[in-house]
Amino acid sequence: MKKIALIILHYKGKDFTGQCLESVKKLQTDNFKIEIIVVNNNPQENLDELKRKFKNFVFLETGKNLGFVGGNNFGIKRALKDKADYIFLINNDTTLASDVLVQLTKVAEEKKGAGILGPKIYFAPGYEYHRDRYKKSERGKVFWNAGGEIDWPNVIGTGRGVNEVDKGQYDQIEETDYVSGCGMFIKREVLDEIGFFDERYFLYYEDDDISVRAKKAGWKLLFVPQARMWHFNAGSSEVGGPLHDYYMARNRLLFGMKFAPLRAKIALFKWGLSRLIVGRPWQKIAFRDFLINRFGKGSYEA
Repeated sequence: MKKIALIILHYKGKDFTGQCLESVKKLQTDNFKIEIIVVNNNPQENLDELKRKFKNFVFLETGKNLGFVGGNNFGIKRALKDKADYIFLINNDTTLASDVLVQLTKVAEEKKGAGILGPKIYFAPGYEYHRDRYKKSERGKVFWNAGGEIDWPNVIGTGRGVNEVDKGQYDQIEETDYVSGCGMFIKREVLDEIGFFDERYFLYYEDDDISVRAKKAGWKLLFVPQARMWHFNAGSSEVGGPLHDYYMARNRLLFGMKFAPLRAKIALFKWGLSRLIVGRPWQKIAFRDFLINRFGKGSYEA
């Protein structure tokens, strides 16, 4: 019987984490073993109340903020030590359809070469970017991610279908450029072969990186529309704020220089130089840190 480890990384938002764990409790798990691992990535947050409420779950303490990358790697190491066959990374600000593991496992077992799989991810109702444009009946059916696309000339990863209402336009299992770390189902053998997340990223672009490394190693990245989850968008970070400016700019440069075609690398470096003139303050610092190889948490201070 296969074993699946769910890893939920907590940094802040205990209400979101509790809501996520409630949905996890309702998962269908008849045909496989399951282990739930909650990684507390914030030493300032006490999760004792959640520990009492979810006594059968494993709670780990990192002792310091390791970022999205280091915190998930922390949980992955525990999962592999506990002999997990599959690892499902999910954001703490998500909820899951009860059959999500059934659907992901079925495709992972049936599709030859399947390595990393991603579900259909919707905005949670009321958390859409443009919530006023949707009818009440459309809430909960607006895509946050229906597979990932990488625009290589510009070195930008985007979620396919974002802001579209689900009308069946993305209902086929198909290969994708990358799988979002918001909901990433990974076969153990992939990690055994290519390693974990690259901890230089700390936050952002790490999912693009591990996806590209897996694809280069011959694994398939699959979008599985039968598997569904909902994202309470920006529950843990401020989109468009200083944190976003710093890590997105620095890590886009790191990712592009690792994998992009030469012409795109040249354009990307010119873009980085332009940040020194027209960029926002943390974008300027991001380019400087890229140049001096200051990665991981880097210079960012909240």
